[in-house]
Amino acid sequence: MTATPMMRARPAQRARSGWWRSPRRREDLLFAVLFLLPSLLLFGTFVYYALGFNVYLSFTSWNFIAPVKTWVGFDNYARLLTNARFWKVFTNTFYFALGTVTLSMLGGLVLALLLNRKVRGRAVFRTLIFSPYVTTTAAVALLWVWIFDPNYGLINWLLSWVGIAGPRWLTSTEWAMPAIILMSAWRTMGYSMVIFLAGLTAIPRDLYEAASIDGAGGWAALRYITIPLLSPTTFFLMVTSLIGALQEFDSVAVMTAGGPVDATKVFNYFIFEQAFVVFRAGYAAAVATSLFLVILVLTIVQLRLSRRWVHYQ
Repeated sequence: MTATPMMRARPAQRARSGWWRSPRRREDLLFAVLFLLPSLLLFGTFVYYALGFNVYLSFTSWNFIAPVKTWVGFDNYARLLTNARFWKVFTNTFYFALGTVTLSMLGGLVLALLLNRKVRGRAVFRTLIFSPYVTTTAAVALLWVWIFDPNYGLINWLLSWVGIAGPRWLTSTEWAMPAIILMSAWRTMGYSMVIFLAGLTAIPRDLYEAASIDGAGGWAALRYITIPLLSPTTFFLMVTSLIGALQEFDSVAVMTAGGPVDATKVFNYFIFEQAFVVFRAGYAAAVATSLFLVILVLTIVQLRLSRRWVHYQ
């Protein structure tokens, strides 16, 4: 007798229906839930609940003092889209993010390639280069405030040696953002270096030996072996670094407070200003929701585009 599809499906259905009847399976599920419950409660409270409350707050008008939140619908978003300061902040944020991520990743790749060789004391160099990343951003920013000082700062002192009069970095509308980008790239370059080093160690050495036998030089090996096989690492760094850069706050707050004339004001500082300086919680929540949507869309776009250039081994 030939088994019909329905007859063949019955054993699988019986297995699925009897899954919960097994005492061992129920015990495993119970232990899994108990172990995950603390993390799920914390994550649900401080992430999902906070996100949901922020979205709700973006449709209200509230000043943190009045007990009643006035429902205003999409008014906050309409004001946001017609506000010239918001678009200035939008432009500043992407300028900062693209500049920081580009310099950090390029510098990290160069350092990783140099320190991936057998160099005496390379462990010490790796530690020194990575140390700014584990230092608090506020402390690093205070150091760079002195470095960028127009009268006594290190950079202008070095420029004076070659006859160049350095600009007033942090008080100039033209140079304030490049200064913050330089500081942020210097701080995160060590992190990029460590991630690239991990990617380099995963590339089989046999490929380089085969390429050397075929007559390929260093540049050819870099172009056709290292860069393509580092693409998963590059993609990971690109996504995580861009998300982090779009949420920058500390360096701007310490070095320029968003000035001069909003030249360095980014999303998170604008949200802080609207919420805790002028007490427009609903409007600040709308800006925060917009930032979340921007990061979400950019991440999805990067995931889609990665299929064209990321090569997995």
